[in-house]
Amino acid sequence: MMHDVSVIGLYILDILGRPVDAIPPGGQVDFIDEIRLTVAGTAGGTVVDIAKMGLNCLAVGAVGDDEKADFMLATMQKFGIDISGMQRLSNVPSSATILNVRRNGERPALHQRGASNHFDVPESAYDTVLAPPIIHLGGTGLLRKLDGEPSRKLLAEAKKRGRTTTFDLIAANAGTIAVVEPLLPYIDYFMPSIEEACAMSGQNSVEDAARFFLDKGVNACVFTLGGDGAFYADQAGARLTRPAYAIDVVDTTGCGDAFDAGYVVALHHGMDLETRLSFAQASAALVATGLGSDAGIRSFEQVMEFMKTQPVRGSVR
Repeated sequence: MMHDVSVIGLYILDILGRPVDAIPPGGQVDFIDEIRLTVAGTAGGTVVDIAKMGLNCLAVGAVGDDEKADFMLATMQKFGIDISGMQRLSNVPSSATILNVRRNGERPALHQRGASNHFDVPESAYDTVLAPPIIHLGGTGLLRKLDGEPSRKLLAEAKKRGRTTTFDLIAANAGTIAVVEPLLPYIDYFMPSIEEACAMSGQNSVEDAARFFLDKGVNACVFTLGGDGAFYADQAGARLTRPAYAIDVVDTTGCGDAFDAGYVVALHHGMDLETRLSFAQASAALVATGLGSDAGIRSFEQVMEFMKTQPVRGSVR
């Protein structure tokens, strides 16, 4: 089976509830409108959205041998994702997060580290894992065993084989640059949030943060700017900012993962730069209209229609 993309990294089960105004005192009960379980994480959330938009995906990550894993693997199979690259590890739990989503969209999280800490990609798996034309590595920062030199070797081998590499991370801070810097020369599209980019680079502006990473060898920076849209900068000198779409935000969980998914799908379809950014923005916006990292997106055609017809922030069309 020929895959369009290999999605490597952090796979998490998210348990989400909304709206959560406060945790009830003692043993009391409050009632909320919605509770969901989703496959999430900077790889898991991304691969589900990519599959929904029609690409043939190989999921590469780790889960435990528990009921959380049963749900995650079955859900990915439901979306037609090849899970043969998923490791099922004994005696460790699947990574999971409880998200209490407030009415204003804030989402304080409780995270259980688990199988993702023990996940690695052995060289013996490279021929399979690095066969697709696009390789997405997502979750650096919460991949204890894969972070660092193993990730550098993986991305370097991907580039040696002529693959297009996309990259995102999680929970970045000033110290994360030590883990990320050796990877940068092997990354085609570096896709953190602007907050993460500034924290890692020590810069205060979008342009300065992009220059920092470009100077360290990354091919292109694609920064998500939240409500301000997205920014692109590359080694050839291209610079482009696209606005966010005007939507009623329900939950921002997984918006960055959805942006990554939209960008990968746009690369697969050979879209030009402006359309690529707009399509990624549309993917992220749709996810924000519902609860969880897989909300909103139904199909490639639906995202295309949304991209073409939905007003952007500050627009009167």
